[in-house]
Amino acid sequence: MRKITDPALPRVVREVLMLTWLKQILRRGGGRRAPAGGDGAAGERLAAEFLHGRQGYAIVTRNWRNPRDEREEIDLVCRDGDVLVFVEVKSRPDTALVRGYFAVDRRKKKVLRRAIHAYLTQLRDRPRTFRFDVAEVVTSVKTPPQVLLFQNVPLFPKGYHVLR
Repeated sequence: MRKITDPALPRVVREVLMLTWLKQILRRGGGRRAPAGGDGAAGERLAAEFLHGRQGYAIVTRNWRNPRDEREEIDLVCRDGDVLVFVEVKSRPDTALVRGYFAVDRRKKKVLRRAIHAYLTQLRDRPRTFRFDVAEVVTSVKTPPQVLLFQNVPLFPKGYHVLR
């Protein structure tokens, strides 16, 4: 079989071979996804314990999914006094190139905005104030996991209100 990069192959054939190869990789998951219920669930459990035990948050719910779109999930919904807090948990090894805080990029924030808006609109008694936090769980082979909390991360535009 010829290589995809073989210049003797017509360009269209090379593109078809490349797309076929990419489909095979994506179908297998590319070997990059963690198994369901693996490190992510353990990280969320550690973050919930940290938030409740050390920060004094009351955990309202875990892994809330938007009934209209199951892809939209909020890892933790908590109360910090009178403030409703939405927490995105990111678990990373200490050798990761991208830290958990920076993994919450523009695309993820867009999904979170929709999920949080859906959560707030379904509440009968809406909170006066709410905020978005990122909890980063850093795992290491040598030391116990460490939880870093980034409070009040910008997510909504200034003056955002949930319509009644």
